[in-house]
Amino acid sequence: MTTDIGIVLGIIVLAVVLFISERLSIDTVAILIMSLFMLTGILTPAEGLSGFSNPATITVALMFIISSAIFKSGVLNNVGLLLTRMGRKNYLLCLLSLMLLSGILSAFINDTAVVALLMPVVIQVGRDTKISPSKLLIPLSFGALMGGICTLIGTSTNILVSGIAQAQGEPPLGMFDFTKAGVLFLLTGIVYMFVAGRYLLPNRPYSEDLSADFNMGDYLTEVVLLPDAPSVGKPISRTSLVQNLDIEVLQVIRDKKYKLKAYPALVLHANDVLKVRCNVEKLKMLKDIEGLKLKSERRFPENDLRISGANFYEAVVTPNSYIEGKSLKELDFRSYNYGASVLAIRHREEILHEKLAHVKLSAGDVLLITADQQQAEKLRQNQDLLIISQTERSPYNYSRIIPVMIISTGVVLAAAAGLMPIVLSALVGTIALILFRCIRADEVYKAINWRVIFMLAGVLSMGTALEKTGAARLLAQYIIYGIGDYGPHVLLSAFFFITFIITNFMSNNATAALLAPIAIVTAAEMGVSAKPFLMAVAYAASLSFMTPMGYQTNTMIYGPGNYRFSDYLKVGTPLNLILWLLASLILPYFFPF
Repeated sequence: MTTDIGIVLGIIVLAVVLFISERLSIDTVAILIMSLFMLTGILTPAEGLSGFSNPATITVALMFIISSAIFKSGVLNNVGLLLTRMGRKNYLLCLLSLMLLSGILSAFINDTAVVALLMPVVIQVGRDTKISPSKLLIPLSFGALMGGICTLIGTSTNILVSGIAQAQGEPPLGMFDFTKAGVLFLLTGIVYMFVAGRYLLPNRPYSEDLSADFNMGDYLTEVVLLPDAPSVGKPISRTSLVQNLDIEVLQVIRDKKYKLKAYPALVLHANDVLKVRCNVEKLKMLKDIEGLKLKSERRFPENDLRISGANFYEAVVTPNSYIEGKSLKELDFRSYNYGASVLAIRHREEILHEKLAHVKLSAGDVLLITADQQQAEKLRQNQDLLIISQTERSPYNYSRIIPVMIISTGVVLAAAAGLMPIVLSALVGTIALILFRCIRADEVYKAINWRVIFMLAGVLSMGTALEKTGAARLLAQYIIYGIGDYGPHVLLSAFFFITFIITNFMSNNATAALLAPIAIVTAAEMGVSAKPFLMAVAYAASLSFMTPMGYQTNTMIYGPGNYRFSDYLKVGTPLNLILWLLASLILPYFFPF
């Protein structure tokens, strides 16, 4: 082992630890390891930064834009109506429709975007039909994951693996190379969910009253401001209630009839009634404060705060968003969203009510927010949050629908027919969408998930470093020495198994970037085709069912479904093992050695 190989393997081990620990965001880790490769001299600046110009990175960015144009056209508006109709008839029919629909859409549209589109609809369907959302959201995510592997553009992982193959002298993967095996994986997953998976899904209770669903009963109360109270004549932000007790004022009722928004600068008057959020201990302290009188100690039903247009909303922190790892105070959340207030945060398996301003937000956290119409509109424009409790359809735009569908279909067919590479057809399609005013130039930049782009550019440096230093060849020789005697079929099965285990704890793209170069070299050392090994890595990297952090869509549904870590293990582990056995049988058939 050379010094360079030792440095490369050391940096990759560090990257794996950081990816699994989630102490830093995925894109930050990716850029960090890219920088380390350049600082140590393993890669030149041109080699290290080449990921930004890689066709895979550019293709993923362009597909974000095309997906956004499709959603904005309103062409998918009837999806919610279809699911509601199916759900009212029968749960199994709803389950089938949901998995097929999410699978088909994800084959051509980014799977994260599909789940973002369908999740509010699914939750509403569950509430309308009295089906717990926990019975529907895992099938939604799993269907999207399995559908995404059916085409080259279905998931960024497929595009990434194709880009790595091309960079190392292998033919790029075709648009529908993934389809035959991918459809079998999808159908197998649906059958599994029907036969066994649905019995393993939790049936968590839900409530029509969001305040009850977030256990807000003991935390909302009313306080009367007596004439001698020190807070009279002061703005809310300078009162002792806020500064000393960290109590959040949600609403002010003045003269028994005027319901005012509790802006920080609102000056309080004598006899104002304040609706506040506080815990039991602070409730006891309020009783002893001079000039205050507790009007009630009852729980407010949800409708009590739905006055003057105010409403309760659930919003999910989206994966790879700007607000991950930041607190509400750092984000200046209330000011930025015109006074909308966060009442509670569902973080993993617990609900937080205290010191919310200082809680570091994670992907999948659900925020309970009270907001009026203007504030809610601001929230909907925030791409870092996904409103899931109130669904709004994009208006039909017939001037957009026809050109969007023609252009999107043209992008797929041009690449599938070999008329031009996918990166070029996606580029031409994006330009056409802008020229036909299907999407504005300023919307183009907002449509791209820049964190994913930086992450892809960073992880591609791993493959370059592995190949350049000979580390990939060394690892391949160890693998062949260990199990190569059993033949390429067992080796292929081993690659699939290793990939799906790693991807459940590390980013799917990082897993693919790490293992695809090794798969190529392993195939070359054995004198067989690299394509079956590349397909095994691509499929397995996206088939992540066993953990909530294994794939972005699993993270997105964690909080809204009120899931626990064990739910993913219980439902996802059998499915992962079944698909591993299936892959071991069918991949050599579809992709001969």
